[in-house]
Amino acid sequence: MLTMKNILMDGHPVLRKKAEPVQMPPTEKDIATLQKMIDFLENSQNPEVAEKYNLRPGIGLAAPQIGITKRMIAVLIKEANGEEHRYTLFNPKILSHSVEQTYLEGGEGCLSIDKDIPGNVPRYARIQVKGTDLTGKEVKLRLKGLPAICIQHEIDHLDGVLFYDRIDEQTPFQTYGKPIVR
Repeated sequence: MLTMKNILMDGHPVLRKKAEPVQMPPTEKDIATLQKMIDFLENSQNPEVAEKYNLRPGIGLAAPQIGITKRMIAVLIKEANGEEHRYTLFNPKILSHSVEQTYLEGGEGCLSIDKDIPGNVPRYARIQVKGTDLTGKEVKLRLKGLPAICIQHEIDHLDGVLFYDRIDEQTPFQTYGKPIVR
């Protein structure tokens, strides 16, 4: 089971490295790792489990955050309306995106950053992503809102980019289109 002890914190050099593609088909070890990543998100969102193991709640996790420089991400978002977005992707790639931008109202957070960094992070409002899921099937997703923001955040991790790198230093609270409210 992954815990916060497995999460690399800001300043660790692995977080700034570009992750390598996962060879297809994925190995059993890569599959197990990605499964542990989605399990961590599930556990972190369960109040009892999170308290027991001192987990910070998260909605996304990239392999570099656990010290693995491979292109793997996990996303788990549970909407207020009960809709769930659960994605485990090897080699995710943004195929296309909207011209329109958006941002997460109140700013973004990150399991690898344990301090509040104020500012708006510009993101594409809509994206189309492809990747390979845990079963080895290629998937294409059309996303908007929080799922689109989260996937972009996690893909940034695969490229050694942290969310605060995208905040405009001169005007950190600049707005980008219509905000996403969480």
